[in-house]
Amino acid sequence: MAAGMIAAFLVALVVGVLGIDVRATIGGRAAVDEPQYLLTALSLAEDGDLDISDELYDRRWRAFHDRNLPVQTQPKADGSAISPHDPLLPILIAAPMGLWGFEGAKATLCVIAGLAAALTVWVAVRRFGVRPALATAVVSVAFASPPLGIYAQQVYPEMPAALATLVAVAALTGSWTWRARIAFVLAVVALPWLSVKYAPAAVTLALVGLYRLWRSRGRLAVFTLLTVFAGMGVAYLVVHQLIWDGWTVYASGDFFQEPGEFAVVGTDPNYLGRSDRLAALLIDRNWGIAAWQPAYLLVIPAVAALLAARPRGWAGLILPAAAGWFVATFVALTMSGFWSPGRQLVVILPLLLVVIAWWLQTAPPGVLVSGAALGFVGVVAMGALLIDGWDRRITWVFGFDKVDDPLYDGWKVFLPPYQEGAGAEIWVRHGIWMVVIAAVAALACRAARPRGEAVGSGSVAEPSDVEVGSQAR
Repeated sequence: MAAGMIAAFLVALVVGVLGIDVRATIGGRAAVDEPQYLLTALSLAEDGDLDISDELYDRRWRAFHDRNLPVQTQPKADGSAISPHDPLLPILIAAPMGLWGFEGAKATLCVIAGLAAALTVWVAVRRFGVRPALATAVVSVAFASPPLGIYAQQVYPEMPAALATLVAVAALTGSWTWRARIAFVLAVVALPWLSVKYAPAAVTLALVGLYRLWRSRGRLAVFTLLTVFAGMGVAYLVVHQLIWDGWTVYASGDFFQEPGEFAVVGTDPNYLGRSDRLAALLIDRNWGIAAWQPAYLLVIPAVAALLAARPRGWAGLILPAAAGWFVATFVALTMSGFWSPGRQLVVILPLLLVVIAWWLQTAPPGVLVSGAALGFVGVVAMGALLIDGWDRRITWVFGFDKVDDPLYDGWKVFLPPYQEGAGAEIWVRHGIWMVVIAAVAALACRAARPRGEAVGSGSVAEPSDVEVGSQAR
């Protein structure tokens, strides 16, 4: 297994490093929200605070962004400017940003991506009994493809959040020692400090952990952990009131001064209209993760089989993944903003990779061959994006859908263009895909049920790695 973890680490690291030289936009190698994180990290490294007013005044962004930055921060009465972004990511990259500039910050995120890839392999093997070679292949292909290969170097909290989520799941699904509980608490608490949008996933993980603690340690242990989480939650709110003058970082945002900080989810959100993202996040022609890595379609039968079989630890994978998908569907303002596809799902994709690897463990050879073929399409897409990006024909934010990739061009015609309107063509394609998805899920669920009766369904987590090896399948 160690060799597989090292291989996955190196794949994620190398692919991430290769993406650093691709420009985020025509106007900069870092753009949109990335400069805000980088300037905050620079302020922490040089001044020891979150105030970026002097960095803005001195135009320190010129090292990685050629044009004027869009205004994001509302200056405070004392003249300070606190970026409307949570501080844990700038804290993580402050030292490399101060020492080596934005390339050092991006390289640090590539290392974090490598750690996330290695830990994904570890969780799949040690917690869910997946063969090391299979786990390594699944994870390596995913991290060599969009969106994980893209966000391996983007200065966003997505990859650190994915790593924190994996740490929480690894702790939750193993022997519930005091060290595991400490790691679990730290990982869960880290999520909202990376971004408040990860709070639902953090709460879901906390609830699963509390349930497991109640089953194994009793009410006193649950009360203790609940008290810890409550204290951390209060501290989060107090710190945000003191520094950002609101309940979230968005209170310091220039855009949110009139509508208020909670307008980040929309001033008049149409939740019924957003519901099409349940499918679009997967199969939209340009923004769905399966458009760029078709092997993500395997998540449909894999999740259905996991829900039917319910091996030990299944809830630790499915519930936070569902919370993340829910946020991307109904809470996020848009799924097609100024970023590369799949951003809102990166935090939970490693969990879904574990589910896919678990399902492939007992899949017939034909499914494995088909999965490998689909995975190849995604790796080619990543290579095409890198080549066109190096040649300055595309950027990570704009023009990526014009990439010179005949496999992507041929595949996307079968996918619904949800983001292009509401015509009959879209909904006919949508209907066909829904029928196919439902049929595949039903078949996978039916095939997995006999295994579910043999593994002790309903368990939240494994008592030990040894037991996983014998019972997880």
